[in-house]
Amino acid sequence: MPADDARLGKSARAVIARVRERQPVVHCITAAVSMGLVADGLLAGGARPLMTETLAEAPHLTTEADALVINLGTLSTDAAAAIPATVEAATSTGTAWVLDPTAIGKAPVRTPLAQRLLAFTPAIICANASETRALAGENHRGKGADSTSVPAEARGAAERLATRTGGAVTVTGAVDLILDADRAGEVGLGDVLMSRVTGTGCLHTALAAACAAVEEDPYTAAHAAATWLGAAGQRAGKVTRRPGTFRIALLDAIDEVKDES
Repeated sequence: MPADDARLGKSARAVIARVRERQPVVHCITAAVSMGLVADGLLAGGARPLMTETLAEAPHLTTEADALVINLGTLSTDAAAAIPATVEAATSTGTAWVLDPTAIGKAPVRTPLAQRLLAFTPAIICANASETRALAGENHRGKGADSTSVPAEARGAAERLATRTGGAVTVTGAVDLILDADRAGEVGLGDVLMSRVTGTGCLHTALAAACAAVEEDPYTAAHAAATWLGAAGQRAGKVTRRPGTFRIALLDAIDEVKDES
């Protein structure tokens, strides 16, 4: 067994195995620039992507899904109108949903929208350190979609968010910080090339939703997603050191990461 797979841990392996067995449908309202990678990554992991963002269809279709992703990466007018009703539809049916508040802080539409969505208690929040701090109400912002803080600096903000939502928070970075109201852990896998491929953060969020679809404990689901993608990133980095081929190698590696106990 490759060393990267050996570091997954028993609980992560069990969650990955259930994703592959149950093939959950993950409804993604996500960034346009990353839709292809997100869809292909979910398929590589064994899940089934569903993507629509219109008010006329998204709330209805999310009731047919096993999990929902709300990613504010390239927020369109259609998505901004549909997101609240779609999240409300998911919560009304008990469907786990994951929030990725991409590039909030200064942005005048997505910032208040993301903060308003906290009332619907996402199972998992996936955000970089700057986004986490802004979502918690701190006067802080990143540089576009990039963070100007490290996960350790956002720990207090993440703890407040976890207490408020009752779910888990993943603060992404070179070493991901994952916590809920009672537990905290770190995942230090991955590869630097992941930051040079558009959409790897969006894919992380989508895998978290796939894991939340089959695992009731948000912390366990969040930890499984981080270790799954991180182990895949390490595998891909051993195949290539160029960003274009790394994208393809990452998809292959998501499929290759083992789920045996």
